Amino acid sequence: MDAEHASATRRPVAVSLGATVTASGATALPSTGAPPPARAGATAGVHGAAGATALPATGAPREGGLLDRFGRVATDLRVSVIDKCNLRCTYCMPADGMPWLPQTQLMSADEIRRIVRVAVHSLGAEELRITGGEPLVRKDLEHIIAGIRADNPDLPISMTTNAVGLDKRAHALKDAGLTRLNVSLDTLHPETFAELTRRPHLDKVLAGLQAARAAGLGPIKINAVLLAGVNDTEIVPLVEWAVSNGFEMRFIEDMPLDGDRSWSAQNVIPARDIRAAIEQAFALSADPRGRGAAPAERWEVRRPGETEVAGHVGIISSVTEPFCAACTRTRVTADGRIRSCLFSHEETDLLTALRDGADDEGLAQVWRDAMWAKPRAHGSDRVGLARADFVQPERTMSAIGG
Repeated sequence: MDAEHASATRRPVAVSLGATVTASGATALPSTGAPPPARAGATAGVHGAAGATALPATGAPREGGLLDRFGRVATDLRVSVIDKCNLRCTYCMPADGMPWLPQTQLMSADEIRRIVRVAVHSLGAEELRITGGEPLVRKDLEHIIAGIRADNPDLPISMTTNAVGLDKRAHALKDAGLTRLNVSLDTLHPETFAELTRRPHLDKVLAGLQAARAAGLGPIKINAVLLAGVNDTEIVPLVEWAVSNGFEMRFIEDMPLDGDRSWSAQNVIPARDIRAAIEQAFALSADPRGRGAAPAERWEVRRPGETEVAGHVGIISSVTEPFCAACTRTRVTADGRIRSCLFSHEETDLLTALRDGADDEGLAQVWRDAMWAKPRAHGSDRVGLARADFVQPERTMSAIGG
């Protein structure tokens, strides 16, 4: 890291979607005291909390939705459409040598469409997020979304993307049925962007954001993973930039899903410090709508001396303030495998059952069985990513799909 990157203050950088911004050092202030996450549970007395007693691993329901042993019901569907990515973010992938899935192992557009249809019509999924890798790497992405939309006219369809290439496809994606976006953007500084992603494409991301807004995709949320000594001085500038441009800023604690297996809890910027840094420049108050089962705790942002809400910020605190008790997510990887937990060490092969001729109810039952065995938290029945016995999943984030 050069002297400029090591400095707490960097030169201003003009970006196309807002005013010139600067990064400033962050001094920790007292935590605002986030309220505990809301619990989600359909079974009385079984809430999935740290002290809850798990039901037996066998005996999944034979009908209804995706209930697990702790009473959580999965209604938030995440489907990865590809494992490839056009960036190489340090917290996600190694610099090189990543093995990609062969084309024959990837779900086809029709297979993705059917799996989503089963999730919605047979299992009660209420929203879909398309993930990767980088979804925009798939040339048939618009076709995939259009098929899903034809089957599910009212389904909220979002996508997590790095926005590289989005400027050329935003309108077509909107026309196909995409609802909103989560865009990964960890910094507004070209040098830091190149350091984090190993690619010099900040201008392409900003162009993609501008096109998405022009296409009417929204709300647009900006996801930033904070890394100690790299971009942790940009918290306030990112919030200011996002609020000024009508985006919701979301900060994510660094999680052990990197390809280099170099994650350390010592490098995590905890949620309490993120809140404290924001409060140097803004007033925060808990979103009155509550958190529900959302992974991000949301806050209203007000500028000093103003009563009007300027915008919102979310913080995803998987490491220091786990919210597993309220988890409602179910994931399908690009090769059609069910992951009941982001940190699971086991997967259930749904695609082979589909290709072998299983009917919709057969696929639904495979899914129910997989989700019934969902661990309590972080890939096991013990809570905590920084605990001594935590074992990182074999797949990286890009191969899992967020």
